[in-house]
Amino acid sequence: MPKEDTQEDQPGKKGKGMLVALLAAVLLGAGGFHVTYSGLVTLPGGGAAGDHAAQGIHAPDTAQEKEARAAHLNSEFIKLSPMVISLGNSARSSYLRFRATLEVDKDKAEMARVLIPRVLDVLNEYLRAIDPADIENPAMMSSLRAQMLRRVQLVAGRATVKDLLIVEFVLS
Repeated sequence: MPKEDTQEDQPGKKGKGMLVALLAAVLLGAGGFHVTYSGLVTLPGGGAAGDHAAQGIHAPDTAQEKEARAAHLNSEFIKLSPMVISLGNSARSSYLRFRATLEVDKDKAEMARVLIPRVLDVLNEYLRAIDPADIENPAMMSSLRAQMLRRVQLVAGRATVKDLLIVEFVLS
């Protein structure tokens, strides 16, 4: 009685079958990646992997975005002199090196420049008065920035100063 050939008897066929299955898996994976990345299929949770913003394509601006862009185009940035504040004996660091920039409307920039000595005074007074632990806590940065902006706007006027940008905040 003749013996039938099976895959177990022929090791070459088993190896070829695994190679074909592996090649098919790689091709399917690459095809799926291409379809998803090119944006033909969106991912769960919204957006395609090849996001249109990354490709330089974006939806038309809303009125609010256009207004915000126009406001930034009408801005001027005024650099403030660097400040060095001693933190006292209770702090882990001895000094704070601080530098900021004010964002103001172009038409109010000259008025803001005149008020820079008062702005520096109020910032210096505030930074010396707060608890050194708050200065050393990175989570407090946004709160410190908001408090400094509020004080600067009290001195210069809310309509004059739009924002305070912290450029340097180094503890040593």
